Amino acid sequence: MFLIELTYKVAFSEIEPFMAEHLAFVEKGFASGYFVASGRKVPRDGGLIFCQAASKTEVEEFLQQDPFVYQDLVELRIVEFIASRTTAGMTGLAEA
Repeated sequence: MFLIELTYKVAFSEIEPFMAEHLAFVEKGFASGYFVASGRKVPRDGGLIFCQAASKTEVEEFLQQDPFVYQDLVELRIVEFIASRTTAGMTGLAEA
């Protein structure tokens, strides 16, 4: 499991023109089964995505399709972790 943190490198006014394309990318992540949760940070200086993938390299390659990434609008932080405990509704995310 990976936690992807996106932090805006530019003012939100420079982010906003790419928002619809970014949201389409996020939808693609959910449709492909990579993304299991996403949302914006508070205060609104970026967002977080929970991602299931085989490797960090796979995550990095997939993220190259995000306009926030290829337009160099965000700083990325990718943290790999093993979910050892979850709530009942998220048991599929825990590793044995």
